[in-house]
Amino acid sequence: MAIRGDTVFHAASTMKVPVLFALYRAFASGALAPDATLRLENRFASIVDGSPYALDATEDSDSLVYSWIGRDVPLRELARRMITHSSNLATNAVIGRLDAERITALTRELGTTRLLVRRGVEDDKAYAAGLNNTTTANDLVALFVALERGEVGDAAATREMLGILEAQAFNNEIPAGLPAGTRVAHKTGSITATWHDAGLVYPPGRKPYAIAILTRNIPQEAVANRLMADCSRIIWRWLVEGR
Repeated sequence: MAIRGDTVFHAASTMKVPVLFALYRAFASGALAPDATLRLENRFASIVDGSPYALDATEDSDSLVYSWIGRDVPLRELARRMITHSSNLATNAVIGRLDAERITALTRELGTTRLLVRRGVEDDKAYAAGLNNTTTANDLVALFVALERGEVGDAAATREMLGILEAQAFNNEIPAGLPAGTRVAHKTGSITATWHDAGLVYPPGRKPYAIAILTRNIPQEAVANRLMADCSRIIWRWLVEGR
């Protein structure tokens, strides 16, 4: 079944891309110092009623960040782990220094129409109330196009953000369908039976292209990975090889 590019999905961890962009905008505006740190805690407030909740390291894809609890950690390092290893703890800490509504507003400035960043990760009360972070394939493509065009930050910030996205540790989706060694700056995301990947692909000798592959109702991760890799391969053949 074909799904339109403006179909709304649970964003899963793809919502960490606009969080990254908003952080670098805060650095650029002076709202946050480029070397700003925060005292890392594992305690957050639900957007439903302000009640506290904590994250479980065994349910997080990046347990390393939990060893930093109680320390003053650079926001830049938290942002890196948020993207490269999809750290939920780092994500919630960074969102805590920003503002979800302003993150969403920034995405509108960059060309999105339906993406919403409402909250941090694992806010179970919000999830039960249907208050989720959402996106569309079109909106993720718009964000990556804006990044490549230098609309998110200046040249130095753009290089830094692309470097973080290129250091992605999870590469079984879009990169798996491309020729070995292809440069890819991307972010994956997953939640129950939902698997995404979106980013920029840099074919040698031509301009990059933005791509977003969003799936749902696929219980098996391996099946979803193969599907996304196949889609990535087909798109490469069409755009790059002309077949």
